[in-house]
Amino acid sequence: MLNNTEGGFLITKIKQLQGRIFEKLLAEHNIHEFNGAQGRILFVLWEKDNIPISELSGKTGLAKTTLTGMLDRMEKQGHIERVYSSADRRTVRIKLTETARLFKEQYEQVSDEMNQIFYRGFSDEEILILETGLRKVLTNLTEKENHYEQYG
Repeated sequence: MLNNTEGGFLITKIKQLQGRIFEKLLAEHNIHEFNGAQGRILFVLWEKDNIPISELSGKTGLAKTTLTGMLDRMEKQGHIERVYSSADRRTVRIKLTETARLFKEQYEQVSDEMNQIFYRGFSDEEILILETGLRKVLTNLTEKENHYEQYG
């Protein structure tokens, strides 16, 4: 393996810049009902609604403790509702409200704009190579996290 690689540093910088730009794009599109982090949660729910918190955590990459606080705010804002299982009150599913469903089209416009910024100058082949590499990094990190959760 090469020495002095910068993958982690570059990913961190990209994440920080992407977050700031995404917030500005939301504002430019007059989307003030939710922020970028909440948009990530909404995006997952627009794809598959009424899912357990554990599944939402896995799909967003957010820790359950972080997610709980965000869901509290989103519930107060009227974007989501918690649905408790009648068989087991510990099982909670997260469901979009009708109000939150209305934001999907606007959010998709912002996401498309972000993708155009993100991949400007890339060929289709370069995009596929980059995303394949990033998936490998994600798999490696997920496996390590699972190891820590299992063995401490």
